[in-house]
Amino acid sequence: MSVVSLNQESFPRAAAGPLLGLSAPMQEVFRLIDRVGPTEASVLLTGESGSGKELAAQSIHDRSLRRGGPFLAINCGAIPAGLIEAELFGYEKGSFTGAARAHAGVFERADAGTLLLDEITEMPMEMQTRLLRVLETRRFYRVGANVELSTDVRVIAASNRCPLQAVRSGQLREDLLYRLAVFPIELPPLRSRGNDVELLAGHFLDELNAQAGTHKQLTAHSRMTLKQHSWPGNVRELRNCIERAFILGDQALELAPLIQSQSSRAAGADDRERLEIRVGSRIHDMERSLIEATLDYFQGNKRRAADALGCSLKTLYNKLNGYSQSQCASS
Repeated sequence: MSVVSLNQESFPRAAAGPLLGLSAPMQEVFRLIDRVGPTEASVLLTGESGSGKELAAQSIHDRSLRRGGPFLAINCGAIPAGLIEAELFGYEKGSFTGAARAHAGVFERADAGTLLLDEITEMPMEMQTRLLRVLETRRFYRVGANVELSTDVRVIAASNRCPLQAVRSGQLREDLLYRLAVFPIELPPLRSRGNDVELLAGHFLDELNAQAGTHKQLTAHSRMTLKQHSWPGNVRELRNCIERAFILGDQALELAPLIQSQSSRAAGADDRERLEIRVGSRIHDMERSLIEATLDYFQGNKRRAADALGCSLKTLYNKLNGYSQSQCASS
């Protein structure tokens, strides 16, 4: 079996902090990071999921005058709407049920440093209004407090959506977009980065070999697979694939079977994106089936379901309440 080494000496390295890349798109990203890093400008990072937005934010922080301060990142889409205010601004003891002690939010904990607000378009609109005020005044209140606090934080925002489309669809305030996007940077998808896929694969494999004290290598066929696969999950997918191959393989690692298996699972997942409706079904029943299937697809996340359905969150809640009342009436 032919084996190709992808060790660090095989490639001249190009990096901006934790970001790696020799391709022209990444060289442009590095240039922009070098320019904006030492400034205090707000940065908006866009790009597909897994393309390295958090690493880019870390690189900007590392090049700033704030590099001695904290770097914190939160995912706005992963925090329930009822808790995001407390996570951002903190809360006082007893301010709500379960608040057994005072808690500092990320705007306090990131003071004199950098705060990454990932998936900013998933933040509820009412919180976007509050965020805009904090960005403009650098002052805020903890939940349940009457004493105003000040903050000295550089904010970097990120999204895997097109910001202008998010504004048009009502998911992002236009004034907040302009406040955040003083300096926009778009991270390219891995499929447009040419030989960077080999560079990154070699880097990930080198890290794993160093940790385990091994000398595992990728086969020549795996190197071809690296170039042929489109990597829809971008760098995150590549890293996970290399790690799985490392765990499963001995000395020579094959990627093709893992990628084929992943593609098969993805094809099976596509079935969840389809809903069969019988001809002649009542419109009310069709609508309910669609709403319930969409909620199931987004694992109960009502905000994401409402976005996908093209309705407001309030409308979705009204529909669900109606279904609940009709069920109670019939039981």
